[in-house]
Amino acid sequence: MNTLITNANVYTPDGLRRLDVRVENGHVADLQSNIPAAVGDEVIDATGLTLIPGLVDMHVHFREPGYSYKETIASGCSAARAGGFSLVCTMPNLNPVPDSIDHLKTQLDLIDKVDSPVQVLPYATITTLRMGHELPDYEALAPFVAGFSDDGSGVQSAEVMEAAMRAIAPTGKIVAAHCEVDSLLNGGYIHQGLYAEKHGHKGISSESEWREIERDINLAAKTGARLHICHISTREGIRLVRQAKEDGLSVTCETAPHYLWFCDDDLQDEGRFKMNPPLRSSADRDALCQALMDGTIDVIATDHAPHSADEKSKGLARSAMGVVGLETSFGAVYTRMCLQLGMSFERLVECMSLRAREILGVGIFSRRGVSVGAPADFTLVDLDAEYVVDPAGFKSMGRATPFDGVRLHGVSRSVINLSKV
Repeated sequence: MNTLITNANVYTPDGLRRLDVRVENGHVADLQSNIPAAVGDEVIDATGLTLIPGLVDMHVHFREPGYSYKETIASGCSAARAGGFSLVCTMPNLNPVPDSIDHLKTQLDLIDKVDSPVQVLPYATITTLRMGHELPDYEALAPFVAGFSDDGSGVQSAEVMEAAMRAIAPTGKIVAAHCEVDSLLNGGYIHQGLYAEKHGHKGISSESEWREIERDINLAAKTGARLHICHISTREGIRLVRQAKEDGLSVTCETAPHYLWFCDDDLQDEGRFKMNPPLRSSADRDALCQALMDGTIDVIATDHAPHSADEKSKGLARSAMGVVGLETSFGAVYTRMCLQLGMSFERLVECMSLRAREILGVGIFSRRGVSVGAPADFTLVDLDAEYVVDPAGFKSMGRATPFDGVRLHGVSRSVINLSKV
């Protein structure tokens, strides 16, 4: 069966245009106005909707295998689909840890059992058991993964990280680095700023992030590895990445929607405001917004990290680190960056879809938009819709979000991924 999508406002290399999209064999076969339906076509009326390349999230936690009481691959895919994502990359803090082919196969078998238009591409680890010491067989793992990451833990040894980068570089995969110096944490759990000082909380210094960003950029320059910095949150880190790009290094980075919206001025003593890295100062937040607009930050990634209600009910000091984000990401970025700060819609599509595809090397859209021959991998969004975030309606098993009660504009209506194999 072929598919005809009619009356869509299509994101093309020439801008947004009112067109019909005919799909055959998983790719765009025709793209023009008033395409007649053929016998047997599935017809999707997209009147009033904008059709863009399917959204991509390079950084999610689906918790299975090992922690399915927090989230399963099936519930994670439901959340991703509701948020408009057709491709997500899952982090490896699982049990078993995906540090070998046998361990990775446990996760891949679970992924294969889920019937969803959302493609799930896992990360394998940088180090065995994410312990920061021994190196896995990267060459064996590389064909099956998005890249390599010890997310949740920074690799503390520069020698180990350098050896890992040298070994990963020939695979062409990214090293997705969680940059955090353990010796600088000092038991902190929110940003080391005025809120922490006023309320007697232990703070996490900005240096704990940017110091390891600095180290890993230097190691990437030394080894030729493709470095991708996870969930950047500090203005110092942004300056380092900007300089690395100016120096021609293969360095990319991501940030999450909550770092663009909130700062430590917004903190409440609730688990829904606790994540790692923490919400930083207003100056950090503003620097991140500017860096997203000027392209220093390559992609938006949610760091979707669900926990049980009990684990998130213990305030800032004792709640687990992590918030959910798949179902609010598009609206949060569109509202904050486009409607409030004037970022172009083209830049939104780039940072939420196209750039991640380039970095990962998957599902590339020729000429940077929907055109004939492009994969039939789309998200239909309603830019006029607005809603107030209510976590009770989430598809994710996680409910903790700083966006609870926030009014957002822009809603995903459908994920159409006919190119998934």
